[in-house]
Amino acid sequence: MPSALELARGDPQLIAAIQRSRRMLGRKALIAAAASAVPIPGLDWAADAALLTRLIPRISAEFGLSVTQIEGLAPHQRERIQHAATAAGALLVGKLVTRELLITLARHAGIRMTAKQATKYVPIAGQVVSAAIGYAALRALGELHIRDCVKVAQSVRHLLPASNAEEKAHQIGAPSAPRRRFGWARLRPN
Repeated sequence: MPSALELARGDPQLIAAIQRSRRMLGRKALIAAAASAVPIPGLDWAADAALLTRLIPRISAEFGLSVTQIEGLAPHQRERIQHAATAAGALLVGKLVTRELLITLARHAGIRMTAKQATKYVPIAGQVVSAAIGYAALRALGELHIRDCVKVAQSVRHLLPASNAEEKAHQIGAPSAPRRRFGWARLRPN
């Protein structure tokens, strides 16, 4: 399976969005690992669910594919993105993260989650293994979502929002490079 960077095919906007998303994902995966190390069964599942409900929309937003960003598009563009998400098998692109979607994600990572719970009953070593599995499970789900976002963005030639740093600099009036306006036509093949 190709990585998100390979799917980006050298597109600098996509590569930057992937890097920002992976930084977010790394921080949240460390939090998931810490929650997994606590020897209380079920606590890590609640923490994972809470982390995913915040993380998935933020990753989608990095690619211009959050629910609010998609709702702001013209109807034909929204439809195009939804078709691309369906064709790519992207479960979470452009959707609110609901309990049902979290259950589907848990099934996807079911074996890891079950192993993580089982290791909690082994003192110290089990907690270390549980933390490692918690980190890996959240990281794998996040990477899967990043790849899905890249596939959808590539297939509809969707444009990414400006980076957060660029937006903040523009809002405070800091001198920056001239801000380019991007449109759907920019990414059409020649």
